[in-house]
Amino acid sequence: MTERNRIEMGSNVTVKGRRRFFEIILVLALCPTCTNGRGAVSDTLADSLSSVGGTLPYFLQEPEDAYIVKNNPIKLRCRATPSLQIFFKCNGEWVHQNQHTSQEYMDQNTGLKIREVTINVTRQQVEDFHGPEDYWCLCVAWSHLGTSKSRKATVRIAYLRKNFEQDPQGKEVPIKGMIVLHCRPPEGVPMAEVEWLKNEELVSSLGDDNIDTRADHNLIINEARLSDSANYTCLASNIVAKRRSATATVVVFVNGGWSLWTEWSSCSVNCGRGVQKRSRTCTNPAPLNGGAFCEGMSVQKITCNALCPVDGVWEEWSEWTMCSAQCERQRWRECNAPPPRHRGKMCEGEGQGTENCTGGLCTQNGKLMHDVNPQSMENSIDVALYSGLAAGVIAVVVLIVAITLYRKSQSEYGVDVIDSSALAGGFQSFNFKTTRQGNPLLLNSSMQPDLTVGQTYSGPICFQDSIDKELFDPLPDKVKVQSSFMVSLGVADRAEYHVKTHLETLPANLHPSYSTVEGKKTTLIAANGLHTPGKTWLKTSAVFGHLGGRLVIPNAGVSLLVPHGAIADDTSWEMYMLINQGESSAQSEERCEILLGPEITYGPPGLNLSYPVAMTIAHCAEVSAENWNIKLKRQTKDNKWEEIMSVDDESTSCYCLMDSHCCHLLLDQPGCYALVGEPVTDSAIKRLRIAVFGSMEASSMDYNLRVHCVDDTPHAFQGVVTAETSRGGQLLEEPKTLFFKGNCLSLQVSIQDIPQFLWSIKPFTTCQEFSFTQVWYSNQQPVHCAFSLQRHSASTTQLSCKISVRQVKGHEQLLQVYSSVGESEKETVPFFMQADCTVTSQTGAKAFKIPLSIRQRICTTFDTANAKGKDWQLLAQKLHIQRNLSYFTKQKSPSAVILSLWEARHQDSGDLDSLASALEEIGKIHCKSLPQSPDEKETDFTF
Repeated sequence: MTERNRIEMGSNVTVKGRRRFFEIILVLALCPTCTNGRGAVSDTLADSLSSVGGTLPYFLQEPEDAYIVKNNPIKLRCRATPSLQIFFKCNGEWVHQNQHTSQEYMDQNTGLKIREVTINVTRQQVEDFHGPEDYWCLCVAWSHLGTSKSRKATVRIAYLRKNFEQDPQGKEVPIKGMIVLHCRPPEGVPMAEVEWLKNEELVSSLGDDNIDTRADHNLIINEARLSDSANYTCLASNIVAKRRSATATVVVFVNGGWSLWTEWSSCSVNCGRGVQKRSRTCTNPAPLNGGAFCEGMSVQKITCNALCPVDGVWEEWSEWTMCSAQCERQRWRECNAPPPRHRGKMCEGEGQGTENCTGGLCTQNGKLMHDVNPQSMENSIDVALYSGLAAGVIAVVVLIVAITLYRKSQSEYGVDVIDSSALAGGFQSFNFKTTRQGNPLLLNSSMQPDLTVGQTYSGPICFQDSIDKELFDPLPDKVKVQSSFMVSLGVADRAEYHVKTHLETLPANLHPSYSTVEGKKTTLIAANGLHTPGKTWLKTSAVFGHLGGRLVIPNAGVSLLVPHGAIADDTSWEMYMLINQGESSAQSEERCEILLGPEITYGPPGLNLSYPVAMTIAHCAEVSAENWNIKLKRQTKDNKWEEIMSVDDESTSCYCLMDSHCCHLLLDQPGCYALVGEPVTDSAIKRLRIAVFGSMEASSMDYNLRVHCVDDTPHAFQGVVTAETSRGGQLLEEPKTLFFKGNCLSLQVSIQDIPQFLWSIKPFTTCQEFSFTQVWYSNQQPVHCAFSLQRHSASTTQLSCKISVRQVKGHEQLLQVYSSVGESEKETVPFFMQADCTVTSQTGAKAFKIPLSIRQRICTTFDTANAKGKDWQLLAQKLHIQRNLSYFTKQKSPSAVILSLWEARHQDSGDLDSLASALEEIGKIHCKSLPQSPDEKETDFTF
């Protein structure tokens, strides 16, 4: 075929194609039967178009699957070239031409015309379709050469259910264990994608290879670490919404492990049978996040026998040697009978002896010298005499200088040699202040005392009762020791001596004693009325059952709480508590140890309790771990004291919580206990209560001021009040607190600013000094200083002065005295006026601040860790109990023991604010960590 023929045939095909195209257009324009009822192109037309030879249209963009979100319609789009027309067909039916939106444009690269068509599909259309399959649509494109069909695109309504098919569950796993948290998201279209949150942060963003979230929506931690303890949340989302699962709390705990044993200590004694011990701590690792505490003993003890030291003893002297050319002979001895062993002392004295062997004569060149010059001997005697006289003169001068320096140092310490009132003499103007209101024991109780210098104890622990009680305990006048300074002046017995200074010590038997009547009511008995030899005690007792209760020793700062449920059902015990008095062997003066509070015994022996009792003891230490080593001791059966714990150490046998003025103990075994303090530094402070009392003496012209310095505990001060009340003493100023340091410096008590034109005072007698040992161990013998004053005239009825109590180079307190001495016959009022404390026991619900139903709900909620993270450790933290938590781990109900400790700490406050605030704070924490709808809020506790 020639080229011309091919050109002619091509032109014929082109002419035929054009003719066919115009025929189709004519058919579309004129033939109404070629369209169906909806205006779409009929199938016969499409078939006729497909018969056109050549290239068919092809799709540049086909309709894609789509989801209808809420009520928003979706768009389906098709693009094809070459194409004269494009129509959509949905669910087997043509879409009406009016529902199509089409546009045509030229492709700049190929020069072909491209046609694009879109339609909208609404939610209503999809919902109205009820076919065997999903709603679908496709495109049909026409060209002058034929037709092409696109892929089917499905249209579905998107949704996501609210509830997860499976929520993750909280777990407690040991360290290095595997953790698997399961999550099945809610049903949805399209299927929800799952992500995990760790403490509200996406796990995928952490880049942690130890955490795998790819396995069927589950979270897998291959090897648990402490950092994996967190709150985990499963997050499901699709194009409709996001859903959060319940939070799963994962706790990775560490069981405690013992450290290596320390080396054995040295033997506790230097001679004979003693004890060696070694210890280990539960710190390898320490228990964390509720892990089990180490089992076994933390201390091991073995007996040891220390070899007693043997002091060396001299052997007998050897024989004298021959007389030498120097007229001397020698002898020797050795320290070998026996030699010193085992740290024994060396022999004292010389091991070699030398003496002249010629009877005082000396030899020169081997010949005796018989001629001695008498004049030279006389000269040597004179030299010795003058030397002795010179030494005596020097000694006198040194003594005078020492006395002068001592007097000067005393004036620097603030000791008044002459009162400031003496400067004005008899011409001094004098005004008395108005009487004061306040403490009913104050002689002039109408004037408010100055409370800015020091502070007093908050008050005794007791129950309210309306029964009146008398305080009487005579202080014998003969228990006085005159100042040695007075005796040295020789004026102790002179009639004109107007001011005397006495140092008095309250004997141990001058404290009140209590006895019980049927275990219910306690009566105060004077020490000289009912007294047994040896130690005395204050005692109270009561019968307790399953409901528990409380014992209190009045005005002593001591109480005992028996928790609810500590005693088994259908069982009762008569329990008692007493304060031991007299000298104590619990403290060691060798190590400067002192009793910080009274010795307390509770019983009976053999008491079997399910929960520990809570004992409260007032103490006199300014608590500081840097300055004090505070220990708890218990008396053994052979009356020796053993240390059972140090306050700063971890212990599972008992618990000790130190507050500023009280110590709260959780004890399992009955017995005698003592709180002992050993000062670690010179800055260790012991609080002293300072008080001044006054009373008229037998002579109407004499007035006696007595200053007491005792431990700052209610029990110690109550003994002073009892003794003063019995002898008619009046409290002249509010008691104040003195901070006494353990720096071995003494205490000075001085009287100042006495008006000399009304009262007489002897120079150099206004100050009394007490040694450090007397004050530091004042719990054995309370310090008592007395000043006796004499007025010039019987018409003088007012006394004004100051009492200064200070530690040398330390803290000072001033007691301002304004006394109407003419009112000495005024009735004495007991000191503790806030309550006459005679009710010493309470049983059942009235003994506790927390109602039983609330207590049970708290224990149920916090004793077991749950998905919300509420457990007893969080309760302890919010109640400011943050140390020695291993003790509570061993308890049957940790929350119940924590609440008993709270009851002991707040027995005086009378409200539940602190507990309610702690529970409210815990609730807020969980509300933040787990968002809730308004209908899902919960209230755990209501007070």
